[in-house]
Amino acid sequence: MPAIYLDCNATTPLDPEVREVLLYYYGDGYGNEGSRTHEFGTRAKQAVQKARDQIAAVVAAQRDEIIFTSGATESNNLAILGLAEAGKAQGKRHLVTTTIEHKAVLEPFAKLELDGFEVTRLPVSSCGYVEPELVMAALRPDTLLLSIMQVNNETGIKQHISEIAEMLVDHPVFFHTDAAQGFCKDLDTLKNHRIDLISVSGHKIHAPMGVGALVVRRRGYERPPIHALAYGGGQERGIRPGTLPVALIAALGKAAEVAVRDNVKQRESCKVFRDRALVALMPFNPKFTGNQSRVMEHVLNISFGELDSEALIVQLKDLIAISNGSACTSSSYTPSHVLKAMGMSDDEANSCVRISWCHMTPEVDWDAVAERIKRLI
Repeated sequence: MPAIYLDCNATTPLDPEVREVLLYYYGDGYGNEGSRTHEFGTRAKQAVQKARDQIAAVVAAQRDEIIFTSGATESNNLAILGLAEAGKAQGKRHLVTTTIEHKAVLEPFAKLELDGFEVTRLPVSSCGYVEPELVMAALRPDTLLLSIMQVNNETGIKQHISEIAEMLVDHPVFFHTDAAQGFCKDLDTLKNHRIDLISVSGHKIHAPMGVGALVVRRRGYERPPIHALAYGGGQERGIRPGTLPVALIAALGKAAEVAVRDNVKQRESCKVFRDRALVALMPFNPKFTGNQSRVMEHVLNISFGELDSEALIVQLKDLIAISNGSACTSSSYTPSHVLKAMGMSDDEANSCVRISWCHMTPEVDWDAVAERIKRLI
């Protein structure tokens, strides 16, 4: 039998309802959303507008505040680099983020640093999150942007986004969150209107790879002054040019709709799976990464003493497919910058594995998994 896929933080399987929508618009429902002279274009435009409404409903936004992109990486770049011109014009060249962000956030900040911006990178404790008071202490009158992820992709730990948003009421800083791991899962957080910019990834919520969104929320009548990073068309309010991938966008909208509709049921399914996993793994006295009271139901980041993660992954590869870090940096074979930021040594970081699942994950033979681990310890 094939191994059971337990790497859903890297990507998720396609939902059957989403697949149906995707195939329809790749087949009989084709059309260019920008074509205004016939029904094929009208139908495509209606599909895109419906998807905007479906995405907007998740975060209590308006249809015209949704910008479709190729995924969270592009959304992060657009949110961060897209504010640079406004920052220069306003004399606001200070930026704040954390040391545990995804590379799709850290690298755009590094680019702006080379362009003369000053970046404050906030530390985290072994708990895996940044303290809200530390965030507020870092803000200055010339701070342009604050970017903190909603849920960490390696540890599954939720950051204090709601608390920080409430503290920002009297500060003009733009607040961005990379919500790739929390969108459609941790629902209430993103509805806070003090969060100006939200990055969304389709393939983390059972939609296809290659599509995502950036929520650009207005304050009153003014939207964040995001400038385009590419040129060649007036699509997406001139912020993100290019022909819209209607099938991908419609599929993303459907995935969001299904995820919200079934949120309670899906999260409960993940809790049950987690409980079964822990029953099998607890006899080996695993060390849990970070504050477990803030971990999402579908993620375990753990280690077993000094057992090397690569050895464990190889030993289990025909039973379960797991990882030891972000899929975007796994080819580098260097200790996780997230785990290092949490105070781990190289050896400790290299011992950690990430197990992540979803409501579609089949049953695992945990007895067989336990037997394999026993051979290594």
